[in-house]
Amino acid sequence: MRIVVQKFGGTSLATAERRALVASKVSEAVHSGYSPVIVVSAIGRSGDPYSTDTFLNMVKGIHPDLPKRELDLLMSCGEVISGTVLVSTLNSRGLKAVLFTGGQAGIITNDDFGDARIIRVEPGEILEQLAEGKVVVVTGFQGVTESGQITTLGRGGSDTTASALGVALDAETIDIYTDVEGIMTADPRIVDDARILDTVTYNEICQLAYQGAKVIHPRAVEIAMQRNIPLRIKSTFSDAPGTLVTNMHPDREVGTDITNDRIIAGIAHTPSVTQLRVLTMNDPDIHLTDKRIFKAMALADISVDFISVQPEAVLYTVSDEIAAKAVSILENMGFQPDVVPSCAKVSIVGAGIAGVPGVMADMVEALSDAGVTILQSADSHTTIWVLVHKEDMVTAVQSLHKKFKLEV
Repeated sequence: MRIVVQKFGGTSLATAERRALVASKVSEAVHSGYSPVIVVSAIGRSGDPYSTDTFLNMVKGIHPDLPKRELDLLMSCGEVISGTVLVSTLNSRGLKAVLFTGGQAGIITNDDFGDARIIRVEPGEILEQLAEGKVVVVTGFQGVTESGQITTLGRGGSDTTASALGVALDAETIDIYTDVEGIMTADPRIVDDARILDTVTYNEICQLAYQGAKVIHPRAVEIAMQRNIPLRIKSTFSDAPGTLVTNMHPDREVGTDITNDRIIAGIAHTPSVTQLRVLTMNDPDIHLTDKRIFKAMALADISVDFISVQPEAVLYTVSDEIAAKAVSILENMGFQPDVVPSCAKVSIVGAGIAGVPGVMADMVEALSDAGVTILQSADSHTTIWVLVHKEDMVTAVQSLHKKFKLEV
Protein backbone atom coordinates (compact mmCIF):
# COMPACT_ATOMS: atom_id res chain seq x y z
CA MET A 1 0.00 0.00 0.00
CA ARG A 2 1.41 3.37 -1.08
CA ILE A 3 0.36 5.93 1.52
CA VAL A 4 0.54 9.69 1.21
CA VAL A 5 -0.42 12.11 3.98
CA GLN A 6 -1.96 15.39 2.83
CA LYS A 7 -2.54 18.24 5.28
CA PHE A 8 -4.87 21.12 4.42
CA GLY A 9 -5.09 24.29 6.48
CA GLY A 10 -8.24 26.17 7.35
CA THR A 11 -7.88 28.63 4.46
CA SER A 12 -7.88 25.69 2.03
CA LEU A 13 -11.23 24.48 3.40
CA ALA A 14 -12.98 27.79 4.03
CA THR A 15 -15.30 27.86 1.00
CA ALA A 16 -17.06 25.37 -1.27
CA GLU A 17 -14.82 26.44 -4.16
CA ARG A 18 -11.67 25.81 -2.15
CA ARG A 19 -12.95 22.47 -0.86
CA ALA A 20 -13.50 21.48 -4.48
CA LEU A 21 -9.80 22.15 -5.13
CA VAL A 22 -8.90 20.03 -2.09
CA ALA A 23 -11.13 17.22 -3.36
CA SER A 24 -9.34 17.39 -6.71
CA LYS A 25 -5.95 16.98 -5.00
CA VAL A 26 -7.26 13.97 -3.07
CA SER A 27 -8.82 12.44 -6.18
CA GLU A 28 -5.57 12.91 -8.10
CA ALA A 29 -3.68 11.03 -5.38
CA VAL A 30 -6.20 8.16 -5.48
CA HIS A 31 -6.01 7.89 -9.28
CA SER A 32 -2.20 7.90 -9.04
CA GLY A 33 -2.36 4.72 -6.93
CA TYR A 34 -1.97 6.26 -3.48
CA SER A 35 -3.98 5.64 -0.35
CA PRO A 36 -4.41 9.17 1.03
CA VAL A 37 -4.71 10.15 4.68
CA ILE A 38 -5.98 13.71 4.97
CA VAL A 39 -5.29 15.94 7.98
CA VAL A 40 -7.46 19.02 8.39
CA SER A 41 -7.26 22.23 10.40
CA ALA A 42 -10.23 24.22 11.67
CA ILE A 43 -12.12 26.49 9.30
CA GLY A 44 -13.52 29.91 10.08
CA ARG A 45 -12.29 33.10 11.64
CA SER A 46 -13.62 35.19 14.51
CA GLY A 47 -17.18 36.22 13.72
CA ASP A 48 -18.05 33.11 11.74
CA PRO A 49 -20.68 31.15 13.71
CA TYR A 50 -18.67 27.90 13.46
CA SER A 51 -15.18 29.29 14.20
CA THR A 52 -13.15 28.29 17.24
CA ASP A 53 -12.71 31.96 18.14
CA THR A 54 -16.49 32.40 18.20
CA PHE A 55 -16.85 29.45 20.57
CA LEU A 56 -14.10 30.79 22.81
CA ASN A 57 -15.59 34.28 22.95
CA MET A 58 -18.96 32.84 23.87
CA VAL A 59 -17.55 30.80 26.75
CA LYS A 60 -15.18 33.48 28.02
CA GLY A 61 -18.06 35.93 28.00
CA ILE A 62 -19.56 33.81 30.77
CA HIS A 63 -16.37 33.30 32.76
CA PRO A 64 -12.83 34.21 31.67
CA ASP A 65 -10.99 31.30 33.29
CA LEU A 66 -12.05 28.06 31.66
CA PRO A 67 -9.94 25.09 32.88
CA LYS A 68 -7.44 23.80 30.33
CA ARG A 69 -9.09 20.38 30.14
CA GLU A 70 -12.45 21.85 29.20
CA LEU A 71 -10.77 24.39 26.93
CA ASP A 72 -9.21 21.55 24.94
CA LEU A 73 -12.64 19.95 24.50
CA LEU A 74 -13.88 23.18 22.98
CA MET A 75 -10.72 23.81 20.93
CA SER A 76 -11.02 20.40 19.28
CA CYS A 77 -14.46 21.17 17.81
CA GLY A 78 -13.22 23.26 14.86
CA GLU A 79 -11.31 20.40 13.25
CA VAL A 80 -14.29 18.06 13.71
CA ILE A 81 -16.46 20.54 11.82
CA SER A 82 -13.98 20.98 8.96
CA GLY A 83 -13.35 17.23 8.77
CA THR A 84 -17.05 16.45 8.55
CA VAL A 85 -17.53 19.05 5.83
CA LEU A 86 -14.61 17.62 3.83
CA VAL A 87 -15.89 14.03 4.15
CA SER A 88 -19.23 15.22 2.79
CA THR A 89 -17.43 16.94 -0.09
CA LEU A 90 -15.40 13.83 -0.93
CA ASN A 91 -18.44 11.57 -0.75
CA SER A 92 -20.33 13.85 -3.12
CA ARG A 93 -17.54 13.25 -5.66
CA GLY A 94 -17.75 9.47 -5.41
CA LEU A 95 -14.81 9.04 -3.04
CA LYS A 96 -15.52 6.84 -0.03
CA ALA A 97 -14.25 8.78 2.98
CA VAL A 98 -14.33 8.29 6.74
CA LEU A 99 -13.54 10.78 9.52
CA PHE A 100 -11.42 10.02 12.59
CA THR A 101 -10.74 12.33 15.49
CA GLY A 102 -7.15 12.41 16.68
CA GLY A 103 -7.99 9.89 19.38
CA GLN A 104 -9.80 7.57 16.98
CA ALA A 105 -6.76 7.78 14.69
CA GLY A 106 -4.61 6.42 17.53
CA ILE A 107 -2.74 9.59 18.47
CA ILE A 108 -1.78 9.16 22.14
CA THR A 109 -0.42 12.19 24.00
CA ASN A 110 0.69 13.23 27.46
CA ASP A 111 -1.74 15.19 29.64
CA ASP A 112 -0.28 18.65 29.10
CA PHE A 113 -3.59 20.21 28.07
CA GLY A 114 -3.22 23.00 25.53
CA ASP A 115 0.29 21.99 24.47
CA ALA A 116 0.35 18.20 24.56
CA ARG A 117 3.18 16.11 23.10
CA ILE A 118 2.56 12.95 21.11
CA ILE A 119 3.79 9.82 22.89
CA ARG A 120 2.95 7.33 20.15
CA VAL A 121 0.57 6.64 17.27
CA GLU A 122 -1.44 3.43 16.97
CA PRO A 123 -2.52 3.46 13.31
CA GLY A 124 -4.37 0.13 13.15
CA GLU A 125 -7.83 1.63 12.58
CA ILE A 126 -6.52 3.87 9.81
CA LEU A 127 -4.83 0.95 8.04
CA GLU A 128 -8.06 -1.08 8.17
CA GLN A 129 -10.00 1.71 6.49
CA LEU A 130 -7.30 2.25 3.87
CA ALA A 131 -7.33 -1.49 3.10
CA GLU A 132 -11.04 -1.13 2.32
CA GLY A 133 -10.24 1.54 -0.24
CA LYS A 134 -11.44 4.50 1.81
CA VAL A 135 -9.92 7.94 2.11
CA VAL A 136 -9.22 8.59 5.79
CA VAL A 137 -9.73 12.15 7.05
CA VAL A 138 -8.16 12.91 10.45
CA THR A 139 -8.78 15.95 12.61
CA GLY A 140 -5.46 17.71 13.16
CA PHE A 141 -4.24 19.48 16.29
CA GLN A 142 -5.56 16.89 18.75
CA GLY A 143 -5.11 13.52 20.43
CA VAL A 144 -6.08 11.69 23.59
CA THR A 145 -4.29 10.74 26.78
CA GLU A 146 -3.84 7.15 27.92
CA SER A 147 -7.06 7.58 29.90
CA GLY A 148 -9.01 8.94 26.93
CA GLN A 149 -8.97 12.67 27.76
CA ILE A 150 -9.00 14.94 24.68
CA THR A 151 -5.89 17.11 24.31
CA THR A 152 -4.70 19.71 21.81
CA LEU A 153 -1.16 19.94 20.47
CA GLY A 154 -0.52 23.68 20.60
CA ARG A 155 0.75 25.94 17.84
CA GLY A 156 1.33 24.10 14.57
CA GLY A 157 -0.57 21.10 15.90
CA SER A 158 -2.09 20.07 12.56
CA ASP A 159 1.36 20.02 10.91
CA THR A 160 2.54 17.89 13.83
CA THR A 161 -0.41 15.52 13.38
CA ALA A 162 0.41 15.10 9.69
CA SER A 163 4.06 14.29 10.35
CA ALA A 164 3.29 11.90 13.21
CA LEU A 165 0.83 9.98 11.02
CA GLY A 166 3.31 10.00 8.14
CA VAL A 167 5.96 8.41 10.34
CA ALA A 168 3.57 5.89 11.91
CA LEU A 169 2.17 4.84 8.50
CA ASP A 170 5.57 4.89 6.75
CA ALA A 171 4.11 7.24 4.15
CA GLU A 172 5.98 7.91 0.91
CA THR A 173 5.54 11.66 1.39
CA ILE A 174 3.86 14.18 3.66
CA ASP A 175 2.32 17.01 1.64
CA ILE A 176 1.60 20.25 3.52
CA TYR A 177 -0.83 22.34 1.48
CA THR A 178 -0.96 26.06 2.22
CA ASP A 179 -1.85 29.30 0.45
CA VAL A 180 1.74 29.77 -0.82
CA GLU A 181 3.59 27.78 -3.47
CA GLY A 182 6.53 26.72 -1.32
CA ILE A 183 9.31 27.93 0.95
CA MET A 184 10.68 31.25 -0.23
CA THR A 185 14.12 32.77 0.21
CA ALA A 186 12.52 35.63 2.18
CA ASP A 187 9.11 37.08 2.95
CA PRO A 188 7.78 38.24 -0.46
CA ARG A 189 5.96 41.10 1.28
CA ILE A 190 9.41 42.50 2.10
CA VAL A 191 11.60 41.26 -0.76
CA ASP A 192 10.10 41.68 -4.22
CA ASP A 193 12.46 39.21 -5.91
CA ALA A 194 12.21 36.45 -3.28
CA ARG A 195 11.97 33.09 -5.00
CA ILE A 196 10.66 29.63 -4.18
CA LEU A 197 13.28 27.10 -3.09
CA ASP A 198 13.11 23.79 -4.95
CA THR A 199 14.76 21.82 -2.14
CA VAL A 200 15.78 22.49 1.46
CA THR A 201 17.17 20.22 4.14
CA TYR A 202 15.29 19.35 7.32
CA ASN A 203 17.73 21.44 9.34
CA GLU A 204 17.34 24.46 7.08
CA ILE A 205 13.55 24.47 7.21
CA CYS A 206 13.59 23.90 10.97
CA GLN A 207 15.79 26.94 11.44
CA LEU A 208 13.75 29.06 9.02
CA ALA A 209 10.59 28.07 10.90
CA TYR A 210 12.08 28.76 14.32
CA GLN A 211 13.35 32.14 13.13
CA GLY A 212 10.00 33.39 11.85
CA ALA A 213 9.01 31.61 8.62
CA LYS A 214 5.48 30.38 9.28
CA VAL A 215 4.83 27.91 6.45
CA ILE A 216 5.37 24.79 8.62
CA HIS A 217 5.93 24.21 12.31
CA PRO A 218 9.44 22.98 13.26
CA ARG A 219 8.03 20.20 15.48
CA ALA A 220 6.48 18.67 12.37
CA VAL A 221 9.80 18.78 10.53
CA GLU A 222 11.66 17.17 13.42
CA ILE A 223 9.17 14.29 13.52
CA ALA A 224 9.38 13.63 9.77
CA MET A 225 13.18 13.74 10.00
CA GLN A 226 13.12 10.75 12.38
CA ARG A 227 12.29 8.45 9.45
CA ASN A 228 13.63 10.61 6.59
CA ILE A 229 10.14 10.94 5.14
CA PRO A 230 10.12 13.70 2.52
CA LEU A 231 7.92 16.73 3.19
CA ARG A 232 6.50 18.78 0.33
CA ILE A 233 5.25 22.31 0.90
CA LYS A 234 2.70 23.05 -1.83
CA SER A 235 -0.20 25.33 -2.68
CA THR A 236 -3.81 24.20 -2.69
CA PHE A 237 -4.53 26.77 -5.35
CA SER A 238 -2.00 25.80 -8.03
CA ASP A 239 -0.18 22.84 -9.53
CA ALA A 240 3.29 24.24 -8.75
CA PRO A 241 5.69 21.53 -7.53
CA GLY A 242 6.42 23.38 -4.29
CA THR A 243 9.43 22.85 -2.05
CA LEU A 244 10.80 19.43 -1.20
CA VAL A 245 12.17 19.04 2.33
CA THR A 246 14.60 16.14 2.57
CA ASN A 247 18.18 15.16 3.32
CA MET A 248 18.48 13.61 -0.13
CA HIS A 249 18.64 15.01 -3.65
CA PRO A 250 16.57 12.59 -5.76
CA ASP A 251 16.78 14.54 -9.02
CA ARG A 252 20.57 14.58 -9.37
CA GLU A 253 21.79 12.82 -12.48
CA VAL A 254 24.88 10.70 -12.99
CA GLY A 255 27.89 12.97 -13.30
CA THR A 256 26.27 15.83 -11.46
CA ASP A 257 28.61 17.81 -9.22
CA ILE A 258 27.53 16.74 -5.74
CA THR A 259 29.22 19.67 -3.96
CA ASN A 260 26.63 21.86 -2.28
CA ASP A 261 27.74 25.39 -3.13
CA ARG A 262 24.60 27.04 -1.77
CA ILE A 263 25.74 28.67 1.45
CA ILE A 264 22.52 30.48 2.36
CA ALA A 265 19.04 29.04 1.84
CA GLY A 266 16.97 31.96 3.06
CA ILE A 267 16.44 34.97 5.31
CA ALA A 268 13.97 34.90 8.20
CA HIS A 269 12.86 37.58 10.62
CA THR A 270 11.03 37.90 13.93
CA PRO A 271 9.68 41.37 14.77
CA SER A 272 8.48 42.87 18.04
CA VAL A 273 11.06 41.72 20.57
CA THR A 274 12.69 43.61 23.45
CA GLN A 275 16.34 43.30 24.44
CA LEU A 276 17.12 43.17 28.17
CA ARG A 277 20.64 43.68 29.51
CA VAL A 278 21.26 42.93 33.18
CA LEU A 279 24.60 43.92 34.71
CA THR A 280 25.94 41.19 37.01
CA MET A 281 29.63 42.04 37.46
CA ASN A 282 29.09 43.65 40.86
CA ASP A 283 27.33 40.61 42.33
CA PRO A 284 29.47 38.49 44.68
CA ASP A 285 28.36 35.21 43.07
CA ILE A 286 27.83 35.77 39.34
CA HIS A 287 26.95 32.12 38.67
CA LEU A 288 24.18 32.21 41.26
CA THR A 289 22.92 35.53 39.86
CA ASP A 290 22.70 34.15 36.31
CA LYS A 291 20.75 31.17 37.59
CA ARG A 292 18.38 33.39 39.60
CA ILE A 293 17.59 35.56 36.56
CA PHE A 294 16.64 32.70 34.25
CA LYS A 295 14.86 30.80 37.01
CA ALA A 296 12.71 33.87 37.69
CA MET A 297 11.80 34.14 34.01
CA ALA A 298 10.89 30.45 33.87
CA LEU A 299 8.71 30.61 36.97
CA ALA A 300 6.84 33.56 35.42
CA ASP A 301 6.29 31.52 32.23
CA ILE A 302 8.34 34.01 30.20
CA SER A 303 10.09 32.56 27.15
CA VAL A 304 13.57 34.01 26.62
CA ASP A 305 15.56 34.04 23.39
CA PHE A 306 18.83 35.31 21.92
CA ILE A 307 20.66 34.58 25.18
CA SER A 308 24.19 35.83 25.80
CA VAL A 309 25.76 35.17 29.21
CA GLN A 310 28.89 37.26 29.71
CA PRO A 311 31.20 37.76 32.72
CA GLU A 312 29.80 41.24 33.30
CA ALA A 313 26.22 40.98 32.06
CA VAL A 314 23.36 38.79 30.88
CA LEU A 315 21.55 39.71 27.63
CA TYR A 316 18.39 38.15 26.27
CA THR A 317 15.21 39.04 24.43
CA VAL A 318 11.52 38.61 25.21
CA SER A 319 8.47 39.47 23.14
CA ASP A 320 7.37 43.10 23.33
CA GLU A 321 4.01 42.15 24.82
CA ILE A 322 5.53 40.64 27.96
CA ALA A 323 8.56 42.91 28.28
CA ALA A 324 6.98 45.05 31.02
CA LYS A 325 6.33 41.92 33.08
CA ALA A 326 9.95 40.76 32.66
CA VAL A 327 11.32 44.18 33.61
CA SER A 328 9.09 44.32 36.70
CA ILE A 329 10.39 40.93 37.87
CA LEU A 330 14.01 42.00 37.40
CA GLU A 331 13.43 45.27 39.27
CA ASN A 332 11.80 43.37 42.15
CA MET A 333 14.98 41.28 42.29
CA GLY A 334 17.04 44.45 42.71
CA PHE A 335 18.28 44.82 39.12
CA GLN A 336 18.02 47.87 36.89
CA PRO A 337 18.01 46.32 33.41
CA ASP A 338 18.87 48.27 30.28
CA VAL A 339 15.84 47.94 28.01
CA VAL A 340 15.81 48.30 24.20
CA PRO A 341 12.19 47.88 23.04
CA SER A 342 10.84 47.31 19.52
CA CYS A 343 13.67 45.24 18.08
CA ALA A 344 13.69 42.53 15.43
CA LYS A 345 15.74 39.38 15.00
CA VAL A 346 17.00 38.81 11.45
CA SER A 347 18.56 35.46 10.54
CA ILE A 348 20.45 33.97 7.63
CA VAL A 349 19.95 30.21 7.38
CA GLY A 350 21.87 27.65 5.37
CA ALA A 351 23.35 24.20 5.76
CA GLY A 352 26.44 25.48 3.94
CA ILE A 353 27.36 28.07 6.57
CA ALA A 354 29.40 25.73 8.77
CA GLY A 355 33.12 26.10 8.29
CA VAL A 356 32.86 28.68 5.51
CA PRO A 357 35.05 31.76 6.18
CA GLY A 358 33.66 35.19 5.47
CA VAL A 359 29.92 34.64 5.94
CA MET A 360 29.75 36.85 9.03
CA ALA A 361 32.00 39.40 7.33
CA ASP A 362 29.62 39.57 4.36
CA MET A 363 26.63 39.88 6.69
CA VAL A 364 28.19 42.72 8.67
CA GLU A 365 29.31 44.46 5.48
CA ALA A 366 25.79 44.31 3.99
CA LEU A 367 24.16 45.68 7.12
CA SER A 368 26.81 48.36 7.63
CA ASP A 369 26.51 49.55 4.02
CA ALA A 370 22.73 49.74 4.52
CA GLY A 371 23.10 51.81 7.69
CA VAL A 372 21.72 49.08 9.97
CA THR A 373 23.05 48.94 13.53
CA ILE A 374 23.67 45.47 14.97
CA LEU A 375 22.62 45.34 18.63
CA GLN A 376 23.59 41.72 19.27
CA SER A 377 24.63 38.64 17.31
CA ALA A 378 24.89 34.87 17.69
CA ASP A 379 25.50 31.89 15.46
CA SER A 380 25.18 28.13 15.09
CA HIS A 381 26.33 25.68 12.44
CA THR A 382 23.34 26.56 10.20
CA THR A 383 22.25 30.05 11.31
CA ILE A 384 23.59 33.51 12.08
CA TRP A 385 21.28 35.85 13.98
CA VAL A 386 21.48 39.59 14.45
CA LEU A 387 19.29 41.84 16.54
CA VAL A 388 18.39 45.19 14.97
CA HIS A 389 15.99 48.02 15.64
CA LYS A 390 12.53 47.19 14.31
CA GLU A 391 12.57 50.14 11.93
CA ASP A 392 15.69 48.64 10.30
CA MET A 393 14.20 45.15 9.86
CA VAL A 394 12.97 45.52 6.28
CA THR A 395 16.22 47.15 5.16
CA ALA A 396 18.22 44.40 6.87
CA VAL A 397 16.28 41.59 5.18
CA GLN A 398 16.47 43.25 1.77
CA SER A 399 20.18 43.99 1.98
CA LEU A 400 21.08 40.47 3.12
CA HIS A 401 18.91 38.88 0.40
CA LYS A 402 20.77 40.96 -2.19
CA LYS A 403 24.22 40.42 -0.64
CA PHE A 404 23.92 36.62 -0.74
CA LYS A 405 22.37 36.68 -4.25
CA LEU A 406 19.30 34.71 -3.21
CA GLU A 407 17.25 36.10 -6.08
CA VAL A 408 19.31 34.04 -8.56
